[in-house]
Amino acid sequence: MRKFLIAGNWKMNGTIDETKTLLSGLLAGSYDDTKADMLVCPPYTSLETASNMLQDSKIAVGGQDMSVHQKGAYTAEISATMLLTVGASFVILGHSERRQYHAESDQLVNAKAKAAIDAILTPIICVGETLDQREAGQTEQIIGMQIDGTLEGFSADMIKKSVIAYEPVWAIGTGKTATPEMAQDVHKFIRERVAGIDKDAAESVQILYGGSVKPDNAKDLLSQPDIDGALVGGAALKADDFLKIINAV
Repeated sequence: MRKFLIAGNWKMNGTIDETKTLLSGLLAGSYDDTKADMLVCPPYTSLETASNMLQDSKIAVGGQDMSVHQKGAYTAEISATMLLTVGASFVILGHSERRQYHAESDQLVNAKAKAAIDAILTPIICVGETLDQREAGQTEQIIGMQIDGTLEGFSADMIKKSVIAYEPVWAIGTGKTATPEMAQDVHKFIRERVAGIDKDAAESVQILYGGSVKPDNAKDLLSQPDIDGALVGGAALKADDFLKIINAV
């Protein structure tokens, strides 16, 4: 049985003082860690602070992106090793905002994911369609291409060491949310697509939903058979809301 993962993507939010306040709120709360794992992904500048505060807890820390390169003349880039040295164990890759604002391709996400796995970081590989693509009936075509591209050359073992996140671009920061049934349909499609590589890996890989997850819709979304957790944006910036989401499992 797949365990749930509730991950908070803080995006470009959280000074060090704000990080301390938010994490203090999470540490003061409670959740059933036998049912779900909690992950927070603060900005790079807060990673070490978060790691130090959480070292005696069961809350994991992750980065929001990383370079495909290990070192060199790549101004402002962060390597897998750098993430590891500040206590990160996960890294988000291919988020829609990276794809939109930095023109990241499936091929680049694929290379980053392989570098993350080599470094013993768990990549959270993001896929998702835009509103125009959904309205044109292209959801499965787009998601299928993204899964094929980002997982190209992956072995079954590599898939098992990864997490996939479905984030409908049209539902991020817009207040719109896919119905639980809509989200389930895409999650099922993703699992079936991964099964084309390896059936056992498809059954074990966690697939998260990431489209405006909030306390009031979390339970219905997380009750779907192929939704194994959530990649939470805005609601992850409020300790009470984030705890309510993980307690909806």
